[in-house]
Amino acid sequence: MTAGTPLASDSAGRGAADPAGPLLARLAVLRERVALLVEHRASGDPSADDPLRGLYLSDDAARHLLGRPAPDPSAPAGKPGAGPAAGLGAPPAGVDPDGGGPGEEPGGDRFGALVARLGLSGLDAAVLLVALAPDLDRTFEPLYGYLNDDVSRRRAGVGLALDLCGQPAHRAGPRARFHPSAPLAALGLLELEEPERPLLSRSLRVPDRVLAHLLGDDTPDAALADHLEPPDGAAPAADGAAGDLTRRLAARLAAGPVTAYLREHREGDGRAAAIAAVRAAGGTPLCFTGTVDRVPDLLREARLTGRPVVVTRLPDPPGELVRLLAAARDTSVLLADRRPYDPQWCPRDPLVLDAPRLGAGTAAVWAGALGGEPGFDLAATVAPYRLGGDRIARAARAARQLAEFDGTALTPAHVRLAARQQSASGLERHARRIRPAVDWSDLVLPEAPLAQLHELALRARHRDRVLGDWRLSAGGGRGRGVLGLFAGESGTGKTLSAEVVAAELGLDLYVVQLSSVVDKYVGETEKNLERIFAEADRTDAVLLFDEADAVFGKRSEVKDSHDRYANLESAYLLQRLESFDGIALLTTNLRANIDEAFTRRLDLVVDFPFPDAGQRLALWRHGLARVPTAGDVELGPLAEGFELAGGSIRSAVVTAAYRAAGRGGPVTPADLLEGARREYRKAGRLVPGQHGW
Repeated sequence: MTAGTPLASDSAGRGAADPAGPLLARLAVLRERVALLVEHRASGDPSADDPLRGLYLSDDAARHLLGRPAPDPSAPAGKPGAGPAAGLGAPPAGVDPDGGGPGEEPGGDRFGALVARLGLSGLDAAVLLVALAPDLDRTFEPLYGYLNDDVSRRRAGVGLALDLCGQPAHRAGPRARFHPSAPLAALGLLELEEPERPLLSRSLRVPDRVLAHLLGDDTPDAALADHLEPPDGAAPAADGAAGDLTRRLAARLAAGPVTAYLREHREGDGRAAAIAAVRAAGGTPLCFTGTVDRVPDLLREARLTGRPVVVTRLPDPPGELVRLLAAARDTSVLLADRRPYDPQWCPRDPLVLDAPRLGAGTAAVWAGALGGEPGFDLAATVAPYRLGGDRIARAARAARQLAEFDGTALTPAHVRLAARQQSASGLERHARRIRPAVDWSDLVLPEAPLAQLHELALRARHRDRVLGDWRLSAGGGRGRGVLGLFAGESGTGKTLSAEVVAAELGLDLYVVQLSSVVDKYVGETEKNLERIFAEADRTDAVLLFDEADAVFGKRSEVKDSHDRYANLESAYLLQRLESFDGIALLTTNLRANIDEAFTRRLDLVVDFPFPDAGQRLALWRHGLARVPTAGDVELGPLAEGFELAGGSIRSAVVTAAYRAAGRGGPVTPADLLEGARREYRKAGRLVPGQHGW
């Protein structure tokens, strides 16, 4: 391709402006400068017509070089005797640096826009143009080989670039433009190869990514391919604290480059706020997840495209990454992390902000990710989930895929399952996971405790609105968690009720294994509990402390060191519950064993009474609903004669079912009677009705 020949336009962009046009126009000017320098070098050169010139040095050529006049130190910079003048990087005639070349759409002159955006000097722009010429037009290669006096060196060296730009090679100022800290090298626009050579003979190379950008290709560098994430997810709600921070941060981004650190209360909040602010400012973020060694490539990409950087996965420790990104004062960088900002990380402190919590407005984000409002109550379905914008987008894609796989329209079950998949966490290291497979119909309870359970689910759904938007939080750093205590005798339905509440909210239930929590060594129990609470804070799940008396018991009078350390554990739990953001349920067989200080911090205390005869009859019927039974089974006498809790009644039904299965027939009255009697014997009670019902 020769200078002035337009690049073939892509069929997809037919009719659009060719970004290479202004660059080719500049190369045409450069060609004239090269011709002048060639003519100047060839005049009087005895080897100018030698086809092997550059492969060896003849005697005449050596004498010619020895007779070349030395540079004039008094000559002003930019006006050497060679002829070419400074200003090579200026826009050629007919090219508007802001509006592109003739017939081009606005913004077509990417070279001029890059020079202006990065504040490059005229000499820097000229050097950049000289260096990239052989990569765009092959005819520059032999010309540069001739001017380098070496046909094998087809890139411009530092000395040739200075000659073409009209700069004397002995002046410190022009030479300093090739220093590693000078703009061209520091910004990643120019590389000096062969460091073992003298400075003037070092080859100049423009990275392929820079040239691709100048030609209109904005595909990120391959080195960043595995370290960039798409900015998925819509913006948070435009009102409340999230909307206010978005507007103020967007205004700051529009005013100029800024480095900000958003401290997240929950993972994803900072990322959502940062992406929303960048979009509100009219930009598209570069979401980076890589390591320190990829920072130079990242910053070059940001400078080329003018896109702000958003970083949400900071390493441990994050100091070096924060320092390198904060040093890029020409690029906006937004960092988000749950850790508080440490001044030791960076000598130049960023703007430190608190990321707003994602609240009730998240339903709008879900609707945007799902492509519109589905045919069900989306707000009620997604209220229990506190996912970040990117997680919401991924969950929405997964929900649509699940619906497509099932061959049905999108349902709340698809959304809940996809959301739970995004909430998978490390809680299973400390707790037993239960995927709820029950619903309200599985509970046989009086109206009062049943109503309290419904209220518990209601609180879990609307806590962000009530405690956040309506500002009814008690303050003092208190979290927005929902805490409930289930008290009642064994088998009255406490654990089952926790599973039903989790199913109603579309969350998994994690039963804390107290054996993995309580430790005989001082301080270890608190550490184990902190791991559980910290993981639960970042996970959408229901946490169940079964037999909570072991860790939430009453404090006692300090009589020895054991009492003192036991009270320290209780004090830690009291403080941790204050700041807890998740959903935690405690069960106990004896409510009086729970410390009153814990009870005061609970949202609800649900008492599970021992079932009366009517409830026992309902429990027998519910247990046998799917079990084949003989026609003469009467459950009334069982309910009246055996005072069993719901768990014991279920065990009695299981016993009867196994007896029937072994016989190959239906469950008979004798099977049920034996099951009920066995439960009495297990409890050490006298069995009523030994000789009949």
